[in-house]
Amino acid sequence: MALNPARLDVFLRRVRLEVEHGPLPSAQVAVAHKGELVAFVTYGDATPESRYILQSVGRSVVAGTVWKLLDDGLLDLDEHVADIIPEFGANGKDAVKVRHVLTHTAGLPFAPLGYPKMLTRESRLAAFARWRLDYEPGTQFQFHLTSAAWILAELTERRTGLPFADYLRTTIVEPLGLGFVLPIPVERYEELVAVPIAIDRTSDDQEIDPWGPWYLANAKVLAGGEPSHSLIGTAADMAMFFQHVHHSGVWSKEIVEEATRPHVSMAPAGDKLYGGSDRITHLGLFVTVCGDDPGPWAPHTGSPRTWGNGGAPCQLAFHDPEVDTSFAFLTNGYPLAGYDYSRAGTNRVINIANLGNDLAG
Repeated sequence: MALNPARLDVFLRRVRLEVEHGPLPSAQVAVAHKGELVAFVTYGDATPESRYILQSVGRSVVAGTVWKLLDDGLLDLDEHVADIIPEFGANGKDAVKVRHVLTHTAGLPFAPLGYPKMLTRESRLAAFARWRLDYEPGTQFQFHLTSAAWILAELTERRTGLPFADYLRTTIVEPLGLGFVLPIPVERYEELVAVPIAIDRTSDDQEIDPWGPWYLANAKVLAGGEPSHSLIGTAADMAMFFQHVHHSGVWSKEIVEEATRPHVSMAPAGDKLYGGSDRITHLGLFVTVCGDDPGPWAPHTGSPRTWGNGGAPCQLAFHDPEVDTSFAFLTNGYPLAGYDYSRAGTNRVINIANLGNDLAG
């Protein structure tokens, strides 16, 4: 099925509207189809070279990195994490399996590991040992905001001998010609990053939420390289990443199909600000899968096989394998709360997600 130029035009104009007649200081959007980048546009106060903090959108890239380990037989979904990382097994966590970590059902949604303790492997392993379960693994789905990615990073290093960032760079980013960067050196923060800007600040005495997505607006914290949120890249990087997953041969067809089918279908627990909802969300292996009834932050157009992730503040990146079209929408416009759950913000996500995933035909 071919890309429809008229639908693409509507999609791009809808994104531009949010900058030229809306609150966003900049937005970057890309569309790819059948292995080729067909649109890449930056609106507002940014350039095509500007990279955005991907936040949870970057989980798709983390996912692909772990899929490569599974594909190469270096990791198995039913392995217990503690069998690979013995330090992790304390306090009853020996029941946690790799599949629990990849589906946000490990029981550790808010396990603490922040700056500066996250900076050294020794302190990360010490934190693993201290963590305690909030619930039995596999019984509840709640987004693991940073804990899951730190576990996946250590699993990667145990099985490959390379730090996660190095394995990502040498196995995926460089061979595929992508521009993702992890970690971002402090001295290059202003050069590389479309720095987050508060879109609803009306006075200087208003404070941001320091524990939400704004946490990564600090150059030193971002340089700590927490894998699933600190990755930076362009919209073109994201759109083409999906195409490479399906076309490059780096991943087998079998692992992609397994990873992008629903493994868990539950309503995510927790506060709405951190992904909680009363609507069912379908999870593949560290990615959202639309299924027959897409949850929040997922397109309601296209096929049920559509997969990807949404993330703060209102960013989106998804791929529909049935028509082989992928899109990414990135911005540096953040409300003070981090996520935009205003009516306008909700409509922005709904409209851009649905238009971006409805480009073929």
